[in-house]
Amino acid sequence: MSDYALEDAGDGRFRLTGNMTFATAEAILRESEDLFEEYTRIEVDLSGITRADSAGLALLLEWINWAIQTVREIRYIEVPDRVIAIAKTTEVEALLARGERWSGFIEAPESA
Repeated sequence: MSDYALEDAGDGRFRLTGNMTFATAEAILRESEDLFEEYTRIEVDLSGITRADSAGLALLLEWINWAIQTVREIRYIEVPDRVIAIAKTTEVEALLARGERWSGFIEAPESA
């Protein structure tokens, strides 16, 4: 059984659950390569992360670097507090939003 799951929710939306740590970051990155490739706008929901460390932060920054280099947008939903604390301590917190290139990424629900 894996310590994480990266689920494709369709339309460039993904959900990462479990551990985002030194033990899993490389495997998550490799798995994401094919999953993310077809999309220009990607959203990753991190609300299901149960453990995270600095390797988790490095993973998020690597995805941002990839998005910038390949002219894509990537946005994170509910970044774990532990990752935000590490980002603040290392003074890279502002980099977590660098992958959000275009406004209006998430369309508002239509009014009834």
